[in-house]
Amino acid sequence: MSLPSLRLKANADRRLRAGHLWVYSNEVDVSATPLTGFQAGDQAVLEAAGGKPLGIVGLSPNNLICARLLSRDLKHALDKSLLVHRIKVALSLREQLFEAPCYRLVYGDSDFLPGLVVDRFFDILVVQLASPTMERHRDEVLAALVQVLKPAGVLWKNDSSARDAEGLPRYVETAFGEVPEWVPLEENGVKFEAPVLQGQKTGWFYDHRMNRARLAPYVQGKRVLDLFSYIGGWGVQAAAFGASEVMCVDASTFALDGVERNAALNGVAERMAMVEGDVFEAIRELKAAEERFDVVVCDPPAFIKRKKDLKNGEAAYRRLNEQAMRLLNKDGILVSASCSMHLPEDDLQNILLSSARHLDRNVQLLERGAQGPDHPVHPAIPETRYIKSLTCRVLPS
Repeated sequence: MSLPSLRLKANADRRLRAGHLWVYSNEVDVSATPLTGFQAGDQAVLEAAGGKPLGIVGLSPNNLICARLLSRDLKHALDKSLLVHRIKVALSLREQLFEAPCYRLVYGDSDFLPGLVVDRFFDILVVQLASPTMERHRDEVLAALVQVLKPAGVLWKNDSSARDAEGLPRYVETAFGEVPEWVPLEENGVKFEAPVLQGQKTGWFYDHRMNRARLAPYVQGKRVLDLFSYIGGWGVQAAAFGASEVMCVDASTFALDGVERNAALNGVAERMAMVEGDVFEAIRELKAAEERFDVVVCDPPAFIKRKKDLKNGEAAYRRLNEQAMRLLNKDGILVSASCSMHLPEDDLQNILLSSARHLDRNVQLLERGAQGPDHPVHPAIPETRYIKSLTCRVLPS
């Protein structure tokens, strides 16, 4: 395959040589290789200012991140062969780590397949294509997945807002075989069903697997509150781990129906209660009713989606955690999580400390958690590290 060149300005290759995979539009020598000469989804040979090739990139010429490195070997452009190889490499890690074939199989840049996310639910695969290059090669993506995994069904779950910035249409459709509305999965020995067609993202959030596993020693025989519960990832596992009572709060009727479904699946329905409504309003009502819990889990959606949301987002995290602390018994456990990439872990820790001191309470940080190893972090790309989970003990002063 003969590919055109994309040339960088002087010294713009340093970050890529150090391990990064992204090219910004202001780093391109547009006098030598105008970005207007490329279509979204094209591949090109990336060159340093002197003409030395650095690898093959996929193009998004209208975006600030205008190119992503696909391969440092000029012999391997993105095609079915490269996809099969990279998917096999990703699979070897997951098979080593997890007994059940339920995990994030491909995590974009971190698995050296930028723009591709694949979640595996036994023999069902849910795939998100977030770049024009992956979208253009979706037939090859599908063929590679079928060859390596031999799935019963593959779903394109391409309805995220990330596609809007790339000028890609949103759609959800079965790509291969049959995909039911709810698919089974197993996490930490607990059974679930995830709504892959209508649910959030791919239908499930594998990223907190390890953090949810760490609930076990804290919840046995305890009363637990799961805020922003979705379909019960935290709450149902808490009940399965021996909690005496679990209350799940979410604004979505559909999500709480999923909690009920998954509670029944594990024989813990009699210990589960569901509250539908705005979480902050529900917290106020629980406080007014003098309800108290031994463990409160706060795993909200991203309050900080962009840097400009930082101030308001930090205020929302403080408000949530402070109100959650008010619902704890005297020697209670708070699990505070964040999926906001723009909120550093130290900032979340400071939010917890200031919230506790505002209530005249002391806080002990017991455990720090991050995303599981099926969401590996690319060390040159901090954006690939986004999950934080802090387990705290909240005590009277």
